[in-house]
Amino acid sequence: MLKRISFILFGLMMTFVAHATIDTYNFKSVEEEQQFRELTGQLRCPKCQNNSIADSNAPIATDMREKVYELMEQGQSRQDIINYMVDRYGNFVTYEPPITPATIFLWLVPVLCVVIGAAAIVMLSRRRKVSDSGAGSESLSEQEKARLQQLLSDKTGAKGRKKS
Repeated sequence: MLKRISFILFGLMMTFVAHATIDTYNFKSVEEEQQFRELTGQLRCPKCQNNSIADSNAPIATDMREKVYELMEQGQSRQDIINYMVDRYGNFVTYEPPITPATIFLWLVPVLCVVIGAAAIVMLSRRRKVSDSGAGSESLSEQEKARLQQLLSDKTGAKGRKKS
């Protein structure tokens, strides 16, 4: 008897769990259901970030799906629903954000970093070439040149002495 009761309780618990994870909406037509699927597939989950609200199990995605359904039931158009979500969650909620000065800035910053880095590398290599070519006897003072000549003559003299 205890086994039967525990089996029935387990079965009831599983039905509640299954019921909690599946969203059910009643649509008036197949086109309306298709529009709901497209809209929920195009809107990004603010919590999961890389999942659409159709694919996400986050509570905010569930709320957003319910709001999309509610707005569709009110007769609002697809663009009105997207505008509502953008007003509430920002441009991030769409996978194709509009072109604004902020998005242009975000696209240009990496390009500018690459250009500035390449210019810095070119300038440093040119500066190094100039310093390497001028590193010869022109950069030595007269006293240093005389000392260098003395050292070279002493060295060649020492070699000459070893041979003889």
